[in-house]
Amino acid sequence: MLLAPAFLAPPVHAAAPNDPAGPGPVTSTMIVSAASSLTEAFEELAAEFERLHPGVRVELNLGGSSTLATQVLNGAPVDVLASADSLQMARVEGAGLVSGAPRVFAANVLVAITPAGSSLTDLADLAAPGVRLVLAGPEVPAGRYAREWLGALDPIFGVGFAAKALANLVSEETNVRQVAAKVELGEADAAIVYATDVRVLAGVRVLPTAGLPEMRTEYLLAALATGDAARSALAEEFVALVLSPQGEAALTARGFAAP
Repeated sequence: MLLAPAFLAPPVHAAAPNDPAGPGPVTSTMIVSAASSLTEAFEELAAEFERLHPGVRVELNLGGSSTLATQVLNGAPVDVLASADSLQMARVEGAGLVSGAPRVFAANVLVAITPAGSSLTDLADLAAPGVRLVLAGPEVPAGRYAREWLGALDPIFGVGFAAKALANLVSEETNVRQVAAKVELGEADAAIVYATDVRVLAGVRVLPTAGLPEMRTEYLLAALATGDAARSALAEEFVALVLSPQGEAALTARGFAAP
């Protein structure tokens, strides 16, 4: 049995099949590292993969794409990588660890959120003095995209808007779900996350963006070169499931767009 090393986050297992007799014996384990924003969609797809492949256990290693890529580069035995941007996938591909060409499989957009009762009314308020803003770190795709988005808003809200907003940063998180949690828990006045994250949050409000530049993002997927034919075959089958109409439906149901 393949065991996840200590430098991987505690895995999330796919939901057990709805079988009164319970799942059968596990004969092989596949590790899928996926951006945290993909959590719910990949939980569904992992459960479906286990149903289609009795004896195979899918362990989801969820986190910021920069962290996931670093784990792979450090030797983590990952079979499939789903990254929230091309830069992190390129790090892994450049090291010769990707099997085949990465595929763009989903798209997303950024939004700014506040607590439901916040007095903030639009994106310009992110630069107001005293606003507690939380972003992902600049190395994390959501954090890099957020900074690019703030920069793109400079011509609209006035030169210096992005710098003033970034001056309000009170925390930089390692993945976008941690960013969202800061607002949900009332520990921040605003944050920039993916639109899909809002679907799993409670007590937050999205600031309006009508007429403003949109920050669209894309996700990439690849089976990794493990040197094990059996593992590689399973990884390719998981990639095929994500790219299938069934995979697209799971992603669309969570708000992701087609690439």
